[in-house]
Amino acid sequence: MEYKDYYKTLGVSKTATKDEIKKAYRKLARQYNPDVNPGNKAAEEKFKEVNEAYEVLSDPAKREKYEKFGSQWQQYERAGGRPEDFDWNQWTSRPGGGGQTYTQTISPEDLEQILGGMGGFSDFFETLFGGLGGSPSGRRGAAGGGQTRRTLRGRDNEQSVQISLEDAFHGTTVSLQWEGGKRVEAKIPPGVRTGSRVRLSGQGEVGAGGGQAGDLYLKIEVLPHPAFERDGDDLRVTVPVDLYTALLGGKVMVTTLERPVELTIPPETNNGRLFRLRGLGMPLLKNPKERGNLYACAEVKLPTRLSPAEKELFEKLRGLRK
Repeated sequence: MEYKDYYKTLGVSKTATKDEIKKAYRKLARQYNPDVNPGNKAAEEKFKEVNEAYEVLSDPAKREKYEKFGSQWQQYERAGGRPEDFDWNQWTSRPGGGGQTYTQTISPEDLEQILGGMGGFSDFFETLFGGLGGSPSGRRGAAGGGQTRRTLRGRDNEQSVQISLEDAFHGTTVSLQWEGGKRVEAKIPPGVRTGSRVRLSGQGEVGAGGGQAGDLYLKIEVLPHPAFERDGDDLRVTVPVDLYTALLGGKVMVTTLERPVELTIPPETNNGRLFRLRGLGMPLLKNPKERGNLYACAEVKLPTRLSPAEKELFEKLRGLRK
């Protein structure tokens, strides 16, 4: 498996803090966002790499496993993972030029992580070799001393799904196509955020020996939005305000994910002032009827291309202010 240097992908050092990683991710996500680079396949691939790197490095547990196990860290995320799927080659080296074989020692703690919490050595080898024999006494069946076939539950799968902020706001339905023509549709509830997981029961791998199928987990990734910045269930948006409205007061229209709303600007509003619009943020995942807030940041726009008469009036105003 090809080693992926997530630190290099985000352009941060291995000692980078969580805030440094988040800052680097936001910068790259905006730069390579498919909405900003329509039709650019290279930017789209880079965007996926950046999101994959951030998914791991922003999670302390995954980051620790990545630093310990490198490219195969994901195998230790799979509950009930199968040992036969693990690439053991990275734990032993090939015979060297002098005919010697070098072996890397694995601690009991590391082995426990490699086996995915399956138990001790006996459980491991029983799973690896199919659990030959089933009865406690000699592991043979009651009839004719034959072998009892063990049924195993299918492994859970995880699939990343990218959705827009609008889809996260309203909720949506996604359709997935698997090899062999299998098609799965899943409803994404309103209020999901990056990292949310949607469980599809029985849509994972088929069980062995007639065992129960595993589950499929859709891991949600909400793409950055060109206008809104999300902070939990709250949203933030920049609102242009002309100089005269900022000085004298007035009304401006604010774009929301649902509908435009009118905002009253009081006289002498400074640039950067925040206005809280209650209940116009994201729906709460566990209670979609409740909403977060929308914070509108006033961005005062200065007039340009002043006429001689306008310049004269501003000069008079400056004189009055002195």
